[in-house]
Order: sequence, then C-alpha cells, then structure tokens
Amino acid sequence: MGRKISEKVTWVGKIDWELRSFHGEELSTHKGSSYNSYLVRDKKTVLIDTVWQPFTKEFIDNLKKEIDLNQIDYIIANHAEIDHSGALPELMKEIPNTPIYCTANGIKSLKGHYHQDWNFVEVKTGDELDIGDSKLIFVEARMLHWPDSMFVYMTGENILFSNDAFGQHFASEHLFNDLVDQSELYNEAIKYYANILTPFSLLVTKKIEEVLSFNLPVNMICTSHGIIWRDNPVQIVEKYLEWANAYQENQITILYDTMWDGTRRMAEAIAEGIQSVDKEVTLKLFNASKTDKNDLITEIFKSKAILVGSSTVNKGIMHGTAGILEMIKGLGFKNKKAAAFGCYGWSGESVKIINDKLNEGKFEVVNEGIKELWNPTPEAIERSIEFGKEFALKL
Repeated sequence: MGRKISEKVTWVGKIDWELRSFHGEELSTHKGSSYNSYLVRDKKTVLIDTVWQPFTKEFIDNLKKEIDLNQIDYIIANHAEIDHSGALPELMKEIPNTPIYCTANGIKSLKGHYHQDWNFVEVKTGDELDIGDSKLIFVEARMLHWPDSMFVYMTGENILFSNDAFGQHFASEHLFNDLVDQSELYNEAIKYYANILTPFSLLVTKKIEEVLSFNLPVNMICTSHGIIWRDNPVQIVEKYLEWANAYQENQITILYDTMWDGTRRMAEAIAEGIQSVDKEVTLKLFNASKTDKNDLITEIFKSKAILVGSSTVNKGIMHGTAGILEMIKGLGFKNKKAAAFGCYGWSGESVKIINDKLNEGKFEVVNEGIKELWNPTPEAIERSIEFGKEFALKL
C-alpha cells in the first residue's frame, strides 16, 4: 500500500528484498533494492515513474487501492529503463489516453522498448506543469545515466524527484535516510556511483552546478532506488560533487588472479613492501576470481593506486583479472596510478597485457611491472617486497 511522505506525495513503489543482481548479471545488489514510484495529489494528480515489469500486477492492484486510475491526470517518465517504466504497458491499457511527460530521448526510448505510440508530451529543462498549488519543473539530466534521464522539482513541497541520481540499491522497510544504518547507506551509495555513474562524472558536476544555480530550496530528494533523503538531503549532493572530482582516498588496492599461488605470494610480498614504507595507507588485497566484481570496482574507485596481477595462461591473462580490466576501461577512472605483476612458466606475457589494459583505462602506469618465473624463490619474494616499496614511494 501507499505511504505518505508529505502532505501531497505518496510513495507507491515496490521494495524488492530478493534482488541480488541488476542490469542482467552486471551489478550485484547484496542489499536488495526498491523501485520508487510517487503519486502526487494537488488539484491535478500525477504519477511519477512506475516499477519493474515483474511487479506490474502488484503495482497496479495497489495503485487502484490508493486511487481510481481514471483520476490520474498525468504520468511522468523520468527515465525509460524498464526498472522504472516496466508497468507502463499494463497501466496504459487501463488509462490509454493519459499524457506521458518525458524528454525527446525518453519518447524514443519508450517507443523502442514497448513499440507503443502513447500520448507523449515532450519536455525540456525549465518547462513547467501547473498542477494547482504546486508546479512541477522539468530538468533534463542527459547521460545521468541514460540519454533520456531527467529530474522533476515540485514547488511548495520543495521535493526533487531525482530518478537514478543519488539512489542506492538498498531494500529497507524505512523509507528515509535518517532511519537506516548510515554505514550501510553510504556503502551502497558509493557502490552505486562507482559502478554506474563514474563514466559520467563531468556531466554529474555540470548538472549539479546547474541545478544549484536555480537556488531552489530542497526539503527532500526522492530517488528511484533505495531510500529518500529528507534529513539534510543536500548531504548526498555534496558527496556526488566529491565523488565526481577524480575521487580517491588514501588507499592502495592489490588485485590478482593466480593458478598455483605464485602470483598471490607476490601480491602479499608487494603489500609487505608498501606497508614497510607507508604505515598510514589503507591496503587491501583481493583475489579477483573470488571477489564480487562490483565490490572490487568500488574499492578501485576509492583508491589512489592499484596493482594488478595475473599468471600468464595461453599467452594471455586469467579471466578474473581480465574481466575487471575490461570493466575499468569502460568506467574511465581519473587520477589513479597503477602497476602490474605476475608469475609465468615459459612465455610470460601477462605483465605487458595488464599494462596495455591499464593504459587503455587511462591509469598512470608508473613502471614496467614485475614478473617472476615459476614458483617465486625467496629471492623473487624479496624483489617483490622491494617492488612494493618503490611503488609506494612513487605515489
């Protein structure tokens, strides 16, 4: 059933406690998620977004308990991705002539998904929809994170409906940020940013600066996933500005894949070398084939530098390391340094391959890397320790 979040706005979404992966299998969601839909009742009634398609029947049944569907004057589609628009096809069978407000790209995307020519109304930044005592102001948010994305600001209530921006994949019976565990909340918020919004960081900064220039009071940020920001809602905006600015903490992450533990032993020796010359740095080691890829991406996002290792296999590198390097290339991290390492038996291409991938990902590769033949000898381990020391001193 719906839950009132302000005098005029009711949450009518769905909490998905079971969700464990998103975007196919590309994004892990250990804490579940929610699909937040909002019913705005003024002199006119507006539905903002829907839910993911598997929950369509439940959504429409609950919406009917909240309101006669024929009383919905307008639908706003902030984003056409099916976790937000999935219930539209069935909903539009019930109220087929209801206008759907979205961007020009939103019209293209919704038509591309559902092959329906609904009553679309194209909007641009600054356009307004008068609903009575309040107005809804549209703000295009192109590539945050799809071309069609937009925000809606509600005057009077001073609510920003931000769609995917400022959200998290985080299921909770509590709708609001002040009622949940703050560590869990921010862990999921930074994971969401690192894995989804990092490639668009420049656009994030520009869009936030644009919205702030409007000098609109914000009492609440209503996201499309996870909790609603009502207690000092601007705190997450400030975090986004920080995360978008080539973010790094005093952290070094070492990730590797290994066949017979030689590369693992090198990783641990490199870590020993780093720690011997820098007692303050946070140092984390991960076997890439045994670690959730999105959690690992989050750790890389937080790091000022990374070391990437792999054994050489069939003149290539192991799939755990290869997969992460492919993700890194697409995410476009900024202001991070890196180096490569690994064991080999006879051909030894892994370090060069890793270096090439790191360069493609725009990391600053600080040296040629280090490779050791077969199972590392005590002398090889000592070389790895020295390699770690030298790496730390170059940061």
